[in-house]
Amino acid sequence: MSGFVEKPEPLQVPGLVHLHTGKVRELYRNEAGDLVMVASDRISAYDWVLPTEIPDKGRVLTRLSLWWFDQLADLVPHHVLSTELPEGAPADWAGRTLVCKSLAMVPVECVARGYLTGSGLVEYDRTRTVCGLALPEGLEDGSELPAPIFTPATKAAVGDHDENVSYEEVARQVGAELAADLRRTTLDVYGRARGIARERGILLADTKFEFGLDGDTLVIADEVLTPDSSRFWPADTWRPGRAQPSFDKQFVRDWLTSAESGWDRASETPPPPLPQQVVDATRAKYIEAFERLTGMSWA
Repeated sequence: MSGFVEKPEPLQVPGLVHLHTGKVRELYRNEAGDLVMVASDRISAYDWVLPTEIPDKGRVLTRLSLWWFDQLADLVPHHVLSTELPEGAPADWAGRTLVCKSLAMVPVECVARGYLTGSGLVEYDRTRTVCGLALPEGLEDGSELPAPIFTPATKAAVGDHDENVSYEEVARQVGAELAADLRRTTLDVYGRARGIARERGILLADTKFEFGLDGDTLVIADEVLTPDSSRFWPADTWRPGRAQPSFDKQFVRDWLTSAESGWDRASETPPPPLPQQVVDATRAKYIEAFERLTGMSWA
């Protein structure tokens, strides 16, 4: 069992119809038929949405995604129409709200990996493959791969695990032509982002994208290249064979699995609230990622 420790009640806003409460975002539809995405300060780990929020997290995700959309615009169109607040929306939505084109979403998490870690490492240790792709012997946690790989996953509901699948399974689900387009675009975007991040002293270990179709046009959607959807590692401390320092929510995961938290991940007990020092450190990590990547001051 997993999901929300405390599921929030969505705000009701005149002129907007609430569609969905996700791990981080609330999704609405406006009277024009566009989607309104509001990024909360919620944080999830191990398939649980935690009871403690990280101040400014939703704004960091939104502002960083907008920056990345600009960097990638010549590779793939994005879904953002406007950042203006809908009439009647609460002031707290400022900086965390995107009005987006409604797309036919592709039911695949498009993951690119340039380094071996996480679920990819677990599979590699067992079979020397990731999503059916054979990898060389001798790799360890944090190893750079010979070349970036496309390792798709099925999209799961809140509280369920995404499941890694083979490229052939994606082609079976969505068709060979779209599958090839997803793989090519995912690796192109990852390559561009990896180069930009590396120039700023950050290794983009892996990341996941969501795509939708606007007619026949593939469009990148949701968030992109944020600490929630990516693993960012400081380049100057990278050393394979260990868990890497990171600019993402690994700090939260580490605390939850420490003796200090008192939480048994294998149980069905919801995780506890985060202590203030973990909240503050996690917020600082997200803001540092934003500032180092964009070159802009968060303030």
